Amino acid sequence: MTMKRQILIIGGGNAGVSVAAQLLRKNKALDIAIIEPSETHYYQPAWTLVGAGVFDINKTIRREAEVLPHGVKWIKQRVVSFQPEANTVTLDNNEVIGYEYLIVAPGIQLNWNEIKGLKVSLGKNGVCSNYSVDQAPYTWECIRNFKGGNALFTNPNTPVKCGGAPHKIMWLAADYFKKHKVFDNTHIHYWSGGTRLFGVDKYEKVLKRVADRDKVEMHFFTKLVEIDGPNKKAKFVGFGEQNKDKQYWVDFDMIHVTPPQSAPDFIRQSTLANAAGWVDVDKFTLQHVRFPNIFSLGDASSLPTSKTGAAIRKQAPVLVKNLLAAMKGEPLSGSYNGYTSCPVVTGYGKLVLCEFDYNNKPIETFPFNQAKERWSMYQLKRRVLPWLYWHKILPGKM
Repeated sequence: MTMKRQILIIGGGNAGVSVAAQLLRKNKALDIAIIEPSETHYYQPAWTLVGAGVFDINKTIRREAEVLPHGVKWIKQRVVSFQPEANTVTLDNNEVIGYEYLIVAPGIQLNWNEIKGLKVSLGKNGVCSNYSVDQAPYTWECIRNFKGGNALFTNPNTPVKCGGAPHKIMWLAADYFKKHKVFDNTHIHYWSGGTRLFGVDKYEKVLKRVADRDKVEMHFFTKLVEIDGPNKKAKFVGFGEQNKDKQYWVDFDMIHVTPPQSAPDFIRQSTLANAAGWVDVDKFTLQHVRFPNIFSLGDASSLPTSKTGAAIRKQAPVLVKNLLAAMKGEPLSGSYNGYTSCPVVTGYGKLVLCEFDYNNKPIETFPFNQAKERWSMYQLKRRVLPWLYWHKILPGKM
């Protein structure tokens, strides 16, 4: 072992950076290191707007060194395994790092290879995805060059980061098609591994009205398994009692793909994971259920809520409070209620701000009915939230 850290954080994304910043605001003397292999930090929530042609992809990108809190040690490696009984992790250069307390926040893994033919098809033949910084601009190319035909939008049967993103781009595309006189020659299809359009009744009602307005044909209990880019065909299979073993080859003129997602492999294969592969933490305290000096938040955690940046914003102060209490041998009094938010863009200048908790009960920020499409909430998404992310959330100020 070459070193031991007081607090070791795995992941230099939203969760890892904002928690580190908040910890240092509480106590500047803390010894904190972040393990993060990437030189680049992304503001991913704006990629939907990039795909719709209203946001510059370059404004979603910064150097990781710019966003790391002053005083944090940056270890530019990947974690390959955990040894929680020894309070160590092993890196891909075979270095072993020790810790007193560990925060696990590596984000989610995009499993592009689970769909046959997808990786070789992306970026051409009308196959696009906003889930990649390299591919989001091509989504806009597909939408603005669309002349009619079949437009497919997919949602896998796995948890995904930002559960509303698979259909946000669909609503934006439909709006664009209307504005540019190709909607009447268009058939929009939503193929989803889910059981419904949205999990909260209050918001699903308005989104169903949007689907009716946009003449979207919805297919649930299905998953995309293969893309034939040159022939512009997509293969879906059904599951569930009524749809089991059914197969569909569907022609497309454009298809927006949301890839299957999971916890990173090094998490899934570790003793930190639950049966589903996520970091096994108490859903209220964010402390690991078996290793009390380990905490987790964000997309790789087992927290049963939507995987969004808004959820992380509420998880981070709870984790910070409880970690500092654990370091003092005090009871963990911080409690996370499952709050998450999905700002669902339903067209250019229209957004439904969905906010809810573990019980799918709306807990709204503003003193008006948020289950309504609003121009003001669209401006919040497009102009306010990116600024808050870079200037307030990552520096640990909120």
